[in-house]
Amino acid sequence: MSVDGATRADDAEAAGVVLTWREAPLPVKAVIAGIMVNRLGGFLQVFLVLYMVAGGYPEVQAGFALAAHGTGAVAGILLGGWLVGRIGVRASIVSSMTANAALTAAFLYAASYPVMLLLAVGTGAASQVYRPASAELVSRLTSEQRRVMVFAMYRLATNIGTTAAPLIGAALVAHSYTLLFWAEAAAALGVAVLGGRLLPRDRPGPTAATGPAGAKVAPEAEAAGPGGYRAVLGDRSFVLFLLAILGFSAVYTQYLSTLPLAVRERGLDIFVYGVLVAVNGLIVILCELVVTRKVQRWPARIATVTGILAVGGGLAAYALPWGVAGLVAATVVWSVGEIIGSPTMTAYPALAAAPENRSRYLGASQAMFGVGSAVGPAAGVAAWALMGDSVWLACGALAALAAIAAFIGMPASPNP
Repeated sequence: MSVDGATRADDAEAAGVVLTWREAPLPVKAVIAGIMVNRLGGFLQVFLVLYMVAGGYPEVQAGFALAAHGTGAVAGILLGGWLVGRIGVRASIVSSMTANAALTAAFLYAASYPVMLLLAVGTGAASQVYRPASAELVSRLTSEQRRVMVFAMYRLATNIGTTAAPLIGAALVAHSYTLLFWAEAAAALGVAVLGGRLLPRDRPGPTAATGPAGAKVAPEAEAAGPGGYRAVLGDRSFVLFLLAILGFSAVYTQYLSTLPLAVRERGLDIFVYGVLVAVNGLIVILCELVVTRKVQRWPARIATVTGILAVGGGLAAYALPWGVAGLVAATVVWSVGEIIGSPTMTAYPALAAAPENRSRYLGASQAMFGVGSAVGPAAGVAAWALMGDSVWLACGALAALAAIAAFIGMPASPNP
């Protein structure tokens, strides 16, 4: 079925937030709830450096451990895409969250720096294995005309959890780091129990699984087919989309690294930076589902390109010599771009892939976003040191290149 033009508009006409949630199967609701619980308990990445420094480790070693955690996260996403085809969605989610709980608790008993590094890599990987599996289940059990809206809900759960987790974590740290780590382990274990009880059995094998509206899914559609990630890399159009994701994420994450430097350089209080981040968070949390109700009717290529260009344009506007009001206006522009493009970019790999390789496409796109998120901040800070405010113009240019890659790589109809 095409996703462009009047056909998609007609199909998505009734896809409001309440109706979409009401129609979503119980396993999809369980995945979204599990994501929120997992992110609400996602303290490790935020507090790892502080924990290690408080334990007597040098700041450089603590920073390297955080980088190791990020590296493990990218590997975990790719591993998750592979595991879905081997052991199924439910087993992937349950095993990854169980392992994450055990490894997180083990941090409290790590006796040396090498052990810390191994645990950082392990928790990074285990905490992300569930992502391709979750996206695969949501894609499999959601009809195409509802998929963008459901993925907007998926993102909302992630954003709410990610926003609240540092506040909850700070309250726990005020008591003890021991409580912090055990709380994260408990949250991960809770997601494992939730998945074990509410997700359908789907281990690849001779038994067909249940798809949307009770339809049977052939066993071969449950497992990643021949070629695996090689098939993903062999899809030249999708590789262009992956490059667009890489460029987009590298630009998008500059608000975490380069923006605070720019705010300080202008002589503004760091409170201003906090306001800008809060503006972004409020727009995403309060407006994304409302905007998605309209955007889901757009061709996937148009939604993606528009979102990337708006993010690039908003960041490029930071180069202008204006005060707090101008910075807030620029933040609003790129935040709106985020909520226009991100739900479609999240859902698109499931539309572009053949059913037998869907988890690999989802895993590849999530991993590419992770790579951009890891490389972007370091590259942005280095560019800031050389270019000053001109780095924002470079961000706009890179976003334009990413938009071109998306436009070429995403056909009007993403179905093969």
